[in-house]
Amino acid sequence: METQLQELRALASRAESRPTDTGIPRVIMVQGEIPEHRMSTVYEPMINLILTGFKTMTVGDRTFRYDPATYFVMSVGLPAVGSVHAAETGEPYLAVALTLEPANVANLLADLPKPAGGQLYSPGFSVAPVTADLLDAWVRMLRLMERPGEITALGPAYEREILFRVLQGPLGWMLRDIAMPDTALSRVGIAIRWIRENFARPLRIEALAEMAALSVSAFHRHFKAVTALSPLQYQKHVRLLHARSLLIAGEGNATSIAFGVGYASPNQFSREYARQFGLPPSKDAARWRDG
Repeated sequence: METQLQELRALASRAESRPTDTGIPRVIMVQGEIPEHRMSTVYEPMINLILTGFKTMTVGDRTFRYDPATYFVMSVGLPAVGSVHAAETGEPYLAVALTLEPANVANLLADLPKPAGGQLYSPGFSVAPVTADLLDAWVRMLRLMERPGEITALGPAYEREILFRVLQGPLGWMLRDIAMPDTALSRVGIAIRWIRENFARPLRIEALAEMAALSVSAFHRHFKAVTALSPLQYQKHVRLLHARSLLIAGEGNATSIAFGVGYASPNQFSREYARQFGLPPSKDAARWRDG
């Protein structure tokens, strides 16, 4: 597998210290540290492959470490903190990622034998050992950067192969669950999308449970299992992350932004902001702008 990793590193070496477009739909790459790695952010559903260095991902109270021997799958949008590290040899962190499109997973599943149901109370993120077959599919995908005229014809086929290899591995159930409408994960995903789109609105757990077609108690259990957070904690994370981005961009003061993201009390907003990010809103924003 080292030969495949070396070719992948060479292909992705043009990546910059920001999410870098490859020209291939849903595939990005990044090299070194970017601001998002030092800030909490809401990560989109994805398959992430580390080529050099390693990364830790903290969601709620769970922390995962992954490196070139592993890959990471996130099946729902989750507020998380990522921290990247260079290799022991000094080479910068280098990674590629494929954003998950549920429709593409569903189309692939339609051509495969129907598997057993999803796992009960299962997380929406995890790490698994990488395989030679998965790396081989990634090599073919990234080679398309050197042959852009072939992307339209071959990109979907290579994406399908990457999805297939993940489906065959220990995290395959995560992909199945996001593409199958009757699984608990996909139902919780409906509630997650609603919270992300309506984070400033009051949260009614009963309404979310009804939206997910689950009882209130089952909804709570599944939501906490998938996200490592309660629905209210998830909403608070999303509110604070949105507020932080507005503050850093200078789009208002702490009071106006607090009201804008749904807080009724600016004092409560400041307390929860400082607890989450380590500094009061104005000082935290100044630190990021100065940095």
